[in-house]
Amino acid sequence: MQNDDAPFLIRPIRDRDVADEPALIDAAFAAGPYGHLPVSAERRAFERDVSGRAASGAVLVAVADGVDGDGDRLLGTASVLRADSPYSRVAVGDEAEVRLVAVDPDAQGAGLGQALMRASMETALGWGADALLLDTGELNTRARALYARLGFDRLPERDERFGEVVGFAYRFGLQERDDIRVRLMHPDEVEAVTELVEGAYASDFELSDAYRADIVAVAERARDHQVWVATDASTGALIGTASTPVAGATISPLARAGELDFRFLGVAADARRRGVGEVLVGHVLRLARIRGLERVVLNTGPDMLAAQRLYDRLGFERLHEREFTFERPDGTSFLMIAYGRDVEAAAA
Repeated sequence: MQNDDAPFLIRPIRDRDVADEPALIDAAFAAGPYGHLPVSAERRAFERDVSGRAASGAVLVAVADGVDGDGDRLLGTASVLRADSPYSRVAVGDEAEVRLVAVDPDAQGAGLGQALMRASMETALGWGADALLLDTGELNTRARALYARLGFDRLPERDERFGEVVGFAYRFGLQERDDIRVRLMHPDEVEAVTELVEGAYASDFELSDAYRADIVAVAERARDHQVWVATDASTGALIGTASTPVAGATISPLARAGELDFRFLGVAADARRRGVGEVLVGHVLRLARIRGLERVVLNTGPDMLAAQRLYDRLGFERLHEREFTFERPDGTSFLMIAYGRDVEAAAA
């Protein structure tokens, strides 16, 4: 969870951070517009139950970069919680919720709040949550402006009073459709995803040994990058997959600064004509938006006509200046086609 230009690193909380994290929360909220209000015993217990929050989802922390990931000084924190956890208060069903977003008062102005929110959004996306929810007080005007910039929608019908403060509810949708859910692959799904993506390519194309080896290297991709799966929301069946790089990295030579590339888009044979490929591409665009990137790019071959029609329909355009002739080991060659689409561009 690292932006190459940021002077900080965002990662899951570690044991050595646990003692300092509640104190950071106290300091951040005391410096805010509600710092004059008394803190209830229930709220104090919530802040100090770091392990309980982590067990309910994930506790993320921002630490100064260059500390080897151990974190000598905490700069910020956020707790991402599942809806069925004891500490979630506005999320329901398959939604997730972010609470206790806090930045050290001495570190404010460096983009930490935005970075923690983006990391929280991506965490919930990886779970396959329907949406990320949060609530904040009316006087938290800077936070409310941030949520609006990030694309959260106000949900007045889910506002709720907590003590002396009315929590304004916000929601960021994470799924393209109700019948298809996209999430990160689980470790026990490697074999099934390997079979799915190999079958998706082998059924339409003659694969070289080298390309087949790249396609089936699912475990390696999951270790170094991100392997996403589309599942049938009713049955849980795996019906598609695509791979993206982790934040701050690339998965191909194509991507440049400000761009997100993806590879190995595949749909199960029995799930074709359901729009699964379109859902997965939409998911990649959403991931790029969450990361604050400007464009999504990809390579494809001249014989992948169905994929090209999909990209054309979704508003992608050819990047002719980035295309090149790829030489196969047997001496034959083909044009490696490049496509790109601005994240905020409307599909044609």
